[in-house]
Amino acid sequence: MINTKAPEPHLLVQSMFQPALPLRNSDSHKGSFGSVAIIGGDDGMVGAVLLAARAALLSGAGRVYAAMLSKNAPVVDAAHPEIMMRSPDALMQLSQLNCVVIGPGLGQSNAAIALLEFELTQLRPILLDADALNLMAARPRLAKLVKRRQAETVITPHAGEAARLLNCCAKDIQQNRIECARELSKRFNATCVLKGSNSVCAHHDGSYFVNSTGNPALATGGTGDVLSGVIGGLMAQGLSAFDAAKLGVYAHGAAADALVAQGIGPVGVTASEVAIEVRNVINALNKLS
Repeated sequence: MINTKAPEPHLLVQSMFQPALPLRNSDSHKGSFGSVAIIGGDDGMVGAVLLAARAALLSGAGRVYAAMLSKNAPVVDAAHPEIMMRSPDALMQLSQLNCVVIGPGLGQSNAAIALLEFELTQLRPILLDADALNLMAARPRLAKLVKRRQAETVITPHAGEAARLLNCCAKDIQQNRIECARELSKRFNATCVLKGSNSVCAHHDGSYFVNSTGNPALATGGTGDVLSGVIGGLMAQGLSAFDAAKLGVYAHGAAADALVAQGIGPVGVTASEVAIEVRNVINALNKLS
């Protein structure tokens, strides 16, 4: 049962993120800021991986890899050739990954299930989004693997995905957002980001925060992929799952606010624009410290 007697929410506000990230030393190199991999991109959904990978790069990750299931996957991201493309099989052989984001555009094929099962058994932080969550909801074996993980886990459902995970309806989620986020984090021993207006970040120890940034400009395709990439990039840089989720959610919303303040949107803002503005938000937070 969901506990409906949650305490008053704590808000994510700017003062919590000053500085947003540790100071970068003069002798830093790309290895100092971690390696993150984005896995997904079945046929027709390659863009989801590209958006998440670009967001991880723009959030400061030292190395970003992308692996796609599509038979027509690009061999290079022309807009960001810094992203290293790998086949899913080749990615499984990499030992230096600090974080894996799996789910954007993943699909629900047998190959997708096998990839997800493999990643759930690895001792490294993971972020589960989109079809990774749908597969968890449909296959109890995968859900059990998530619960038993020894490394940190972040799940980033929207209301529909959360409803499938809790076996209820989206209306129930929207009416009890804080309680549902806390229940999901406890059930899966994870940090839960329940996306939507006033996104909720909940930790499995019961603590939680409600975001104070964001606007309807984020109601467009791909912004969830960007958020997953941002959080994954922050985890790769050494932030805990909960800290990465809080900063990622705050910066993601603040980026949309900044774009609207500049006269860009709220109508017609793209996920790609949000990813670029997230970089500006994080750098501005560091300068304010």
